[in-house]
Amino acid sequence: MYQKLKEYHVDGQKVYFQYEGSSKGEEPCVEVIADNIFNVFIDYTGMGHCTRAIEGELGRRLNCGKISENGKLESVSWEESGVVIRTKFLTVVVGDNFDVDFYNQEGMPLSLAYRGERKRNDAPSQAELQLLAKEGHEASGRSGADYQVQEIRSFDPKDCVYGLGDKTGVLNKRFYEYEMWNSDIPDPHEDNFKSLYKSIPFMLVSKEKGAYGIFFDNHNKTYFDLGKESDAYYVFGADAGNLDYYFIGGECLKEVISGYTWLTGRAPMQQLWTLGFHQSRWGYESEDEIRSIAAGMMKYDLPCDCIHFDIDYMDHYKVFTWNKETYEDGAKVIADFKEVGIKAVTIIDPGVKVEKDYYVYEEGVRNGYFAKTPEGEVYVNEVWPGDAVYPDFGKPEVRRWWGEKQKFLIDMGVSGVWNDMNEPASFRGPLPDDVVFTDEDVQATHAQVHNIYGHNMAKATYEGWKELTGKRPFVITRACYSGSQKYTTGWTGDNHSIWSHIRMAIPQMCNLGMSGMNFIGTDVGGFGSDCTPELFARWIQLGCFSPLFRDHCAKGCRGQEPWQFGEEVLSISRKYLNLRYELLPYLYDLMHECEVTGIPMMRPLVLEYEGDENVKNRNDEFMLGDRMLIAPVVEQGAREKLVYLPEGVWYDYWTGEKKEGKNFFVRTAPLDLCPIYVKEGAVIPKYPVRTHVGEDKDALLILEAYPGEGTYWHYQDNGEDFAYRKGAFNEYQIRSKDGRVEVEKIHEGYRPYVRMEVKTRKMIWPR
Repeated sequence: MYQKLKEYHVDGQKVYFQYEGSSKGEEPCVEVIADNIFNVFIDYTGMGHCTRAIEGELGRRLNCGKISENGKLESVSWEESGVVIRTKFLTVVVGDNFDVDFYNQEGMPLSLAYRGERKRNDAPSQAELQLLAKEGHEASGRSGADYQVQEIRSFDPKDCVYGLGDKTGVLNKRFYEYEMWNSDIPDPHEDNFKSLYKSIPFMLVSKEKGAYGIFFDNHNKTYFDLGKESDAYYVFGADAGNLDYYFIGGECLKEVISGYTWLTGRAPMQQLWTLGFHQSRWGYESEDEIRSIAAGMMKYDLPCDCIHFDIDYMDHYKVFTWNKETYEDGAKVIADFKEVGIKAVTIIDPGVKVEKDYYVYEEGVRNGYFAKTPEGEVYVNEVWPGDAVYPDFGKPEVRRWWGEKQKFLIDMGVSGVWNDMNEPASFRGPLPDDVVFTDEDVQATHAQVHNIYGHNMAKATYEGWKELTGKRPFVITRACYSGSQKYTTGWTGDNHSIWSHIRMAIPQMCNLGMSGMNFIGTDVGGFGSDCTPELFARWIQLGCFSPLFRDHCAKGCRGQEPWQFGEEVLSISRKYLNLRYELLPYLYDLMHECEVTGIPMMRPLVLEYEGDENVKNRNDEFMLGDRMLIAPVVEQGAREKLVYLPEGVWYDYWTGEKKEGKNFFVRTAPLDLCPIYVKEGAVIPKYPVRTHVGEDKDALLILEAYPGEGTYWHYQDNGEDFAYRKGAFNEYQIRSKDGRVEVEKIHEGYRPYVRMEVKTRKMIWPR
């Protein structure tokens, strides 16, 4: 499309380019967003930027076409290689054909446009294609396809790719292909699935030297071929919309993640109780049954902070109603739960039942709040309540209305909302592409807003809860888009009670974390199929160290409450639930760190040890923060675990044994043991074991110190509202050297701990 570069002109932080053969007004643009972030933009639609991921002042500037003021364009010049744009940290060279190359501040290439011939590794020859055509066959797959909007960029041989949200398979996405189209797929998710519930078109590339990310901000169905077509390059493209991507450069993956989350928003602090244990099931069909779950948690001495109410609590699955036949006095149930420290979270789907005199339906129809057919009728499909209509969350007034509707749940005493079926899902086939929705102030089709439907629903829910309660809203979502982390937590959807899914959970959650979604989890034990005692024991160990710790399963499957699997598994569950509650202050520190830096709580080893070749494809271990390494057992029948420790000195959490890093070794791992290693010089803040977060969290803080020297920052606030953003928090600098601990309060704005206690771990020195 673009040929020889003719000229360029600079407008503030933007550089526009004119090419031979291009039409008037078709001026590709490169804009400096920050010193390490560039936007590459071609306005194919003529509508300018259309971003829902980037909000606040920067988002307003982008959507209005105003000049960015966040980065500093230091110089632009026409040199032999092309037009050279420089900032403090990056150099961009734009040449013929709108080829855009990115270099670091030392002049080393980070990412180059691909200029060679496009060809699949396994592409059939011309003769083979002719033979296939003669026999009435076609070459299969989309590899090699051209999209209406696309970019092709070069790979270096050792580049590794991460991110892209909740995609299945392994940690390193190099050589795979994916699609961004939010999809409700109940079948067991396998490695070859191209799409799942979330569309986060953000990829990170770790290089031999340096790293970068590309965020392709296009809400339409998009595609990423990450070397399947050819190991020399990757392709990303879309069925429609603009070429609109952000290049984020960095010396390491952490810098790229910080840049991406600065751009799209960082996951805010959640209420402290959300870090506790959540018990759930689709199939708690009555008040008596759900009361028995709370009673069981107390009977078996299992810490618990939350019980989830699935669709059975609603009156015929109608949103913002209560089933008084089987759940009777819902407010009384929830109040009784609160008396013993247990919160209630209720599921809400977007589908509104078509029913005369049902207030939500009638209000929505009267005000024009539902999606329509191209002919102007309210569009009807089917979900749980039967015939149902879909709120048009792209309209600000619909989001406000939906947010106000949360008052029904809040008045019942509910503490959080779980948004499900918001891809949006439907039972009578997928919504047609031409169903009419709204994207803020313009009419749009389902094809254009499908990937941001769950995002807009989460935004509506979050803003409603924040306005109505003043507390940090707890919202969980199944579907989302880039930037949703500002409004919602998430889980990986309808997984299954199979060993391949517990194995997949680790890279899946790690890639979600690197994609901005910090507070995520899987359904412990698996949602579909029947869990075995051994699988549940291993999954409860993994769940203990996942940001969101929820046990959930489907109606018709074996019950998965911890007492359903016999005394041995019950004892194991109690052990790891107690450990989870001990680690709450450490987890809360990591959540605070994420709001400040964007770095997730749960991290692949490569995020901390990027230069170590042994961790770039490590799928079965992860870091919890930067000082705890978790190596769960994820193989049926295994009672040993091959563990890799990166460089440095580590200590076995259970035995205190000292281990030298940069080594593989076999750790004995009976059914009740998940291998855990703590870094030399670490201090781990802990609480005493408790039954729920509501017990006095500020009575005692235990500082567990390990041999060596280190510094740790600990954070403390009320764990509920937004007062911390006005300074109502304490921050402590903790220095540790060989068991001697010094604590200095470096910010004071909240009540102090009644007592701090230092606990020095006893170590075993290997013979």
